[in-house]
Amino acid sequence: MERKNLITFFIGILMGCSLLACQSNASEQTQTEQADMPVVPAFCADSSYAFIKAQTDFGARVPNSEAHRLCGDYLVATLERYGAQVINQYANLRAYDGTVLNARNIIASWNPASQNRLFFCAHWDSRHICDEDTIVSNRNQPVMGANDGASGVAVLLEVARLVSLQQPHVGLDIILFDAEDYGHGDVENSFCLGSQYWAMNPHVSPYNAKFGILLDMVGGKNPVFAKDQVSMHFAPDIANFVWDRAAQLGHGNVFVPTQGGGIIDDHYYVNLLAKIPCIDIIHYREGVGFPDTWHTTNDVLENIDKNTLYAVGNVITHILYESR
Repeated sequence: MERKNLITFFIGILMGCSLLACQSNASEQTQTEQADMPVVPAFCADSSYAFIKAQTDFGARVPNSEAHRLCGDYLVATLERYGAQVINQYANLRAYDGTVLNARNIIASWNPASQNRLFFCAHWDSRHICDEDTIVSNRNQPVMGANDGASGVAVLLEVARLVSLQQPHVGLDIILFDAEDYGHGDVENSFCLGSQYWAMNPHVSPYNAKFGILLDMVGGKNPVFAKDQVSMHFAPDIANFVWDRAAQLGHGNVFVPTQGGGIIDDHYYVNLLAKIPCIDIIHYREGVGFPDTWHTTNDVLENIDKNTLYAVGNVITHILYESR
């Protein structure tokens, strides 16, 4: 599908801090402490929302489709425009039903020479079937994936825009995994094919990062982000740190400080195969499950909440710019 509109993004963010002049030693010390405080740029939910629209304007991004190819090109061009060094990692991955998926992991790096780095990740493909739809006749349709896929990518594209304006103190990789959602619940390891491939074949070898944060379904209404069991098994200190920081920033109502269920998501394979601690921020609650739009025809732009995008984006922006 051809893009219908050019998206105008917010490009003017006023950042800065002022220090009071002082004469005494005590005030000079205060001034020094203030100067050392990180300046965290403002995350823009409107911009992130526009990035979701830009993706969904292509249609469902199912691997092997024209919409998938065009959206991949758009993501690469956008990340390069924001100053990233981009690697396309192509792979032919066999799905549970025998389909060979022409997959494309997209890795964007800033300050790639730095050994002191973080990575943020999300999957950019959308599911080939709406198998959870309540209307049986809809179940063979592809999922638009405004939340399940596009929302995590959109938050990371807004982070990339901020990095183009203000470099953090650490190196950053944004990894967009492909072929996450072309799986079957009864077939072991059939989901997250792109992250499995990357974890066994990192874009640089050896690849090292202090930790990673995965974003999945981070734009829906009335979200609950609990600490899933995989995150708490492999990286409990990081999960606790992120949820504590979210509460300090005023987002404790959505970053609920309880343990969620066991979820096999991209972060599982990053932890298991790449041996890099990675946590998941995902809309899922034990006993309730995923949001109602999950794997249905209702996973569309109209069901995205900018407040959710802001909460998640604000937290990871602070994590990035406060890191040393």
